[in-house]
Amino acid sequence: MTAQIDMGFESATNDNVKLDVELEKYDGHNARVRSPVRNQVEIRAVDLESTLQQDHIARFVWEFVLGLDLTEFYQVIGSVIGGPGRAAIDPRILVTLWLYATLEGIGSARLLSRLCKRDDAYRWICGGVSVNHRTLADVRVGHGEVMDRLLTESATALLVEGLVELKRVAQDGVRVRASAGAASFRRERTLEAC
Repeated sequence: MTAQIDMGFESATNDNVKLDVELEKYDGHNARVRSPVRNQVEIRAVDLESTLQQDHIARFVWEFVLGLDLTEFYQVIGSVIGGPGRAAIDPRILVTLWLYATLEGIGSARLLSRLCKRDDAYRWICGGVSVNHRTLADVRVGHGEVMDRLLTESATALLVEGLVELKRVAQDGVRVRASAGAASFRRERTLEAC
């Protein structure tokens, strides 16, 4: 059954605006319910700045990254002002994303990319700049040593300042093949040889 619902406001032609809504019987009941209309277009006027509290840790991480020397990242950017090509993503955004993700216990570029679309803190860090998992992974791997050093030093500095707390410690589970059996270091001369 289709019903006409009055939206309760006047249109430009002063006619009442009507919306067709499908009313369904549920389990034989004639209950009047408001069901979801998921194909309805919504326009939300929200600025990213207001979505994050002033004392949110993402803001502190951003301010911290602004003080870092990221020259190594800027030197490899091929697109320049006045030249051809698409502008690169600001390295400050990428480093902040990885640092904040590290503090949150996230190490996956794919998960980080998804969070950049749906989580307010990550969306605030991006500031409207689109970031995909491939770019995040390329930065993490392509600048591996620099990123490892920056993330370690930055997380330590934030921890010392009391801006973040250590919730979980993880160890890399990579196994390395070695000739070290149970009897390798039992004798004194074997230990001295090392």
